[in-house]
Amino acid sequence: MSAILPINLDDLLNGRGVESERVECKASWDANTSGFQVLKTVCAFANDHHNLNGGYVIIGAEEHEGRILLPPRGLSEKDVGDAQRWLRGQCRRLDPPYQPIFSPETVEGRLLLVVWAPGSDTRPHRAPDATKEYRHWVRLGAETVDAETRGGVLRDLMQQTARVPWDDRRAPDAEVEDVSESRVREHLRETRSGLLKERDARVIYRRMRITTRVNAHEKPRNVGLVFFSGDPARWFRGASIEVVQFASGRAGDVQEERAFGGPLVDQIRNCLNYLEGLSVSHVQKQRDRIHVRGWVSYPLPALRETLVNAVYHRSYDLDQPEPTKVWLYPDRMEVTSYPGPVPGIESHHLIAGAPVPAAPARNRRIGEFLKELRLAEGHLSGLPKVFRSMAENGSPEPRFDFDEHRTWFRATLPAHPEYGALSAVRDAAHLRALGESWEAARRIESAWETNKTSAVLATEMIRLHADRADFEAAEGILRAFEAEGAGSAVAHVANTLAAAWIDAGDPEAARRLLDARRDLLFGPDAIEAAILARRAGDSRAAHRCFERAGETVFSDPRALLEFAQTKMALAQEAHRRRQGESNRRLLADARTLLERVIQLDAPAARHAWAWRELARVLQWRRAPAGDIERAYRKAIALLPDEHRFQDELQRFLARRNTRQPRSRPR
Repeated sequence: MSAILPINLDDLLNGRGVESERVECKASWDANTSGFQVLKTVCAFANDHHNLNGGYVIIGAEEHEGRILLPPRGLSEKDVGDAQRWLRGQCRRLDPPYQPIFSPETVEGRLLLVVWAPGSDTRPHRAPDATKEYRHWVRLGAETVDAETRGGVLRDLMQQTARVPWDDRRAPDAEVEDVSESRVREHLRETRSGLLKERDARVIYRRMRITTRVNAHEKPRNVGLVFFSGDPARWFRGASIEVVQFASGRAGDVQEERAFGGPLVDQIRNCLNYLEGLSVSHVQKQRDRIHVRGWVSYPLPALRETLVNAVYHRSYDLDQPEPTKVWLYPDRMEVTSYPGPVPGIESHHLIAGAPVPAAPARNRRIGEFLKELRLAEGHLSGLPKVFRSMAENGSPEPRFDFDEHRTWFRATLPAHPEYGALSAVRDAAHLRALGESWEAARRIESAWETNKTSAVLATEMIRLHADRADFEAAEGILRAFEAEGAGSAVAHVANTLAAAWIDAGDPEAARRLLDARRDLLFGPDAIEAAILARRAGDSRAAHRCFERAGETVFSDPRALLEFAQTKMALAQEAHRRRQGESNRRLLADARTLLERVIQLDAPAARHAWAWRELARVLQWRRAPAGDIERAYRKAIALLPDEHRFQDELQRFLARRNTRQPRSRPR
């Protein structure tokens, strides 16, 4: 654990909290070869072209396919000393001079030299290559390149001259005492930094670079106040988050307002906890189903990324007094920050699958601290995560927009389409409880007409038509949902119709329906279909569905029990057809499944039936009589009121007692 670096060394070596393009490894040290390569990379990190706050060069370690190999190769003590002396001397010759921070480290008994090169306040810098020719070096991805050879890069770098990012500037109206030592130490504790061992708070502040020297005294940097003061809004009016919940539309009444202040991390976490509490989590469990289906109105990964990005990428300068705003409507959430995106980011970059250009970040230090705390993603990786988590939740795509003059940036997360549908279902249930069944049906039908993408409403409509024995209309609902709803939910809706056919006494129609859509089945939907196929009397179809469910089966005791019973039914069929090998294989599989049910956490009744079925399998496999009797007695002990267990055990014991004992060879 490093006592010099602010970041946890183990995180650095394992690629956690620091983007790979901000880390470079050199397996060995030689002043004439690796020396100039390290010097160029230090210069590139100091130039900090993308405002990511520089990076780290690890000398004595090598990497393979983007990962640092551990244990590291290591350096000798002489190499560590020579490298520091050579690099210090050469860095004094940079134009202008610049000094990185050197941290000798020991990892698994091997010596390393970590060179930390934060973004410079006096960029741009030039460094010589092996031919002693000075060049402006920058970092593009994982490469150190000459800015002059990349079109427009040198111009952009020159425009950044003497323009220190806002969060890295000193705060002239604040004092070092405004930084809370306890908050700083809590941060170091959470990030597992070795700096926590340092007793002098001001030494910690300097090494974390949250203070800076001004003449003969020190001043806090803006990032230090934002993260570690009690009230950042005292200096930066926009440093807060405002949440407003509207009843309906922009013209609707405000239901609730909340403001979140304090250190930036507290704002984010407290606001996320509040929003997560408002987000509806819905699970849907139905008769004859062993799994629940779930969704949330706003998936937490998308919620977190959207809020953190707004806080990370906004400006906190004096000309941006507006707080970060979160507006909640019945059908969406809007997160607005100020101003708009940095130049280089255009609207067409903000759609699903679009590559986002590597534009410089607005706040290099805020992003660094958020990444250390695992709150922010790596450079350019946040938007894909938002799109992915919304899609996985079954939600519509998020939208991102900004005005022509880039004065604001807005992220819109549409609520899950089932959110409104759930409200309709709740209303209908309330009406039924009041005896108003006709009004309840009208509520569901009205909601379906306006939202045919809802699986919740589709299943309710199918049940509604099935109760009226109108299966033609029920099939029409399924076809409508197949045309407009999410493909991942079609199997669930089809299973609902199959269950209705079975309840109506037409298992053949259910079998046809399940067979026609078996290619859509996986996971919980495949298990649902397997249960329905068993109810419809089709053990072979049930077996196929269980197999399509994959690993999902093995974590669910009831699914395992049903799967075992399916294999037992097929084993009996194989026995009647004199297919001995199939019979033995199916019974062996059934026994394995039943034994797993017994090992899993499940209700006593489930375990009882598993023991009873195991007793039957053991009889068919001609296992020792003691094992069979033991299985029956386990079932009886767990479920003593089930008389079938007692009757079967008595019949087994009677057969055993009348059977002549076999002579055994000595």
